[in-house]
Amino acid sequence: MKFNRILLFSMSALAANLCLAQDIKDDFQPSVLNQPGQQYPQVNSQGYARFKISAPKADSVRVSLGLGGKGGTVLTKGDDGFFTGTTGGPMDEGFHYYHITIDGGTFNDPGTLNFYGSTRWESGIEIPAHDQDFYALKDVPHGDVVQVLFPSRSTNTSRRAFVYTPPDYNKNQNKRYPVLYLQHGWGEDETAWSNQGHANLIMDNLIADGKIKPFIIVMTYGITNQLRFGHMKEFKIDTFQTVLTEELIPYVDAHFRTLANRQNRAMAGLSMGGMETHTITLNKPEVFSRYALLSGGIYTPEELKDKSKPDLIFISCGSRENPDRVRQAADALKQAGYNAVSFVSENTAHEFLTWRRSLYQLAPLLFQNK
Repeated sequence: MKFNRILLFSMSALAANLCLAQDIKDDFQPSVLNQPGQQYPQVNSQGYARFKISAPKADSVRVSLGLGGKGGTVLTKGDDGFFTGTTGGPMDEGFHYYHITIDGGTFNDPGTLNFYGSTRWESGIEIPAHDQDFYALKDVPHGDVVQVLFPSRSTNTSRRAFVYTPPDYNKNQNKRYPVLYLQHGWGEDETAWSNQGHANLIMDNLIADGKIKPFIIVMTYGITNQLRFGHMKEFKIDTFQTVLTEELIPYVDAHFRTLANRQNRAMAGLSMGGMETHTITLNKPEVFSRYALLSGGIYTPEELKDKSKPDLIFISCGSRENPDRVRQAADALKQAGYNAVSFVSENTAHEFLTWRRSLYQLAPLLFQNK
């Protein structure tokens, strides 16, 4: 009897797997983030990802991308020395980091581009989103993203920032612009918002559609002391706060045509960058007039009391994070007399599609005439 139950269970599992395999549409196409000429990884219209790795002398290859059991998706070796495999289910829409484990060693996929995340350069794959038009590369006027190196006496280094300027920045030399200081998350750097977040394309498209007042975005590295994963409590905000408010902001105001005052200056950040935004805006309310936390916590009326009142507080997250907490926080701020807005990205978690959508919702609210 026990044998029959096991046999029945095994046959049911096999049938389920066959059914699942039959349900996967064979319309796979190379990911848009692939290296030139590379056919893998691929994605299909349902959000499945498929991989093909050449490792003829390897015994095991696993992709860290999930939905393939514990530890990711296991690839199967063929007679030609290629390991192939498909995720066990559809991935969330948007951008995902991943890496390859070959016989216990960690490597990047040679077929795709690399992105700085998880404190290292990781492979990246893009699952097309149903609403990807707002961050698509279109035939519209484009702004510039320029690298600047600014002196930091407090850290005795030259530090890097990337600055987005709107498409008309170089046309009218008399025009000045508001500025958003936009921070990345833990394990990322100042390249994240342009490369993974498409912040510049989001801005270009919004400006082309006439939906926002053009402004400058400044993105810099938010870590000033070395930390290990899981040790965020050891992060000290004081040094970065000095870099941002006493060194970077004066540098930007001196080298770009900014409206150099609190009324025209905002700060926002995702995840760890939200934590930085929360702390610095509370410590320096005279510097920024608009605050935004993207999957980065909340503000309460009590901690804002007796400080310069912000013109806007924006709080967001994915629907798979803590949406009730975000909505309740915004409601409490509204009841206390603050201009607070909440946004929840549907069917996303702690990931870049959440933050792309958040920036898209935030940008039109910034720097509106009161």
